[in-house]
Amino acid sequence: MTPIQVRGLKKSFGEQRVLDGIDLEAREGETLAVLGRSGTGKSVLLKLLVGLKAPDAGSVEVAGRNLVGLPVRELNETRKRIGFLFQQGALYDSLTVEENVEFPLKRHTDKRESERRERARELLASVGMEADMKKLPSEISGGMQKRVGLARALALDPEIVLLDEPTAGLDPITAREIGQLIVDLEKQRNMTAVVVTHDVRGARMFADRLVLLHEGKILAEGSYEDLERSENAVVKQFLADGGG
Repeated sequence: MTPIQVRGLKKSFGEQRVLDGIDLEAREGETLAVLGRSGTGKSVLLKLLVGLKAPDAGSVEVAGRNLVGLPVRELNETRKRIGFLFQQGALYDSLTVEENVEFPLKRHTDKRESERRERARELLASVGMEADMKKLPSEISGGMQKRVGLARALALDPEIVLLDEPTAGLDPITAREIGQLIVDLEKQRNMTAVVVTHDVRGARMFADRLVLLHEGKILAEGSYEDLERSENAVVKQFLADGGG
């Protein structure tokens, strides 16, 4: 089974065609980076992959289920198999770091409080945040918030993880640390990850395969070296600019 398979995906907002017939797959144990400038539909694609938006046309198969037209109950069951890291971390301000990571376990499992806490601590240790688990999100840096968001995304032990701009707004050193964390977690868990980013250098580090979105279509696909060999002027300029 291919964990993620998209065929003929189209999505418009009014007159703006954001995705124009996308065919895409993410293989088991693979980290796929979806590159593109702002406004190219990268984040929209992630929302389609988790069923937060419905496509105008095409199919979205995730964990063996076509999400298009799936009843809400079945959609929610499928979502439990997907971890999602939002661009801003999306942590609950009033909950501690530990409580944020516990939240999915409290909501979706029947684990006892002691089991939830132990699981949260394990996850926070895996992202290097166990020393800060009693702090509130406002008391930690943006990079730390991304780490906590990643720990929370892994709480239900998902087969698939979707990450929206995990290195955005971070200094280069912290961005590299997050990139290395993605690499390490993929190896440890053999999970399938789709990472939306405009950070070419980061993607080169953590992705097995890259696709470049441009004007609603996939302009290039392959390894970083494959993209480097492209004769397409848009691909060349995107790489030269570092995705900026």
